[in-house]
Amino acid sequence: MSAHLIQIFNDEKLVEKIKRRLPYLFQLAELESSRAGKTGMEVGSVREKIVVALLIYKFGEANVETEIPITEPEVDAKLFEEPASIKTITGKSFGGVKLIWTVDAQKAREFSENYYPHCDILLVQINWNDLGGFYYIPLEVQKRVFDKMGKKNYIKLPKPGTNPRGVEITKEALSTLVEDSECKFIKINWQRTKMDFNPYKRWIDLWEEE
Repeated sequence: MSAHLIQIFNDEKLVEKIKRRLPYLFQLAELESSRAGKTGMEVGSVREKIVVALLIYKFGEANVETEIPITEPEVDAKLFEEPASIKTITGKSFGGVKLIWTVDAQKAREFSENYYPHCDILLVQINWNDLGGFYYIPLEVQKRVFDKMGKKNYIKLPKPGTNPRGVEITKEALSTLVEDSECKFIKINWQRTKMDFNPYKRWIDLWEEE
């Protein structure tokens, strides 16, 4: 269990800030990634940056490594050299969380054959107009659940013949993980804020600079 990641959940001031700011920042991410009222897939990358920025805010830039080689598909950042994976999910259900994104069925199969949990997970459950949360799932918990459930019940491969988006953690496995007593959890009330957002303003301002 990462003593550093636990600090986030034990810091009362920061917990209150996360409850208040995360819905606002994720709403901004959606607006930045939307076109004609539809949110694009790039929203995932923006959300990930928001959570990495939280780590930098809490622990300082020198202690958060963000330049992660592509050979580490699950790792999104390293905190004090310890790898962490950042995942987000929308809705009440815990289905659809990717372990790896790939459109290659062979790569998906190879990944699942060699997979074993190897880094802590920070999971954000977005549930607009309802309750969701911010979870820390320690590596030890993942290993224990994986060993107990077995690979076939823990990992969901894309169906043959479909357009695969990647390998997922099964809904049952993720539900078991988040309910584990060793997981840390911040309950978040996902309410939208009225905001006047112009996706071009930042770029217009930069064009106007001399």
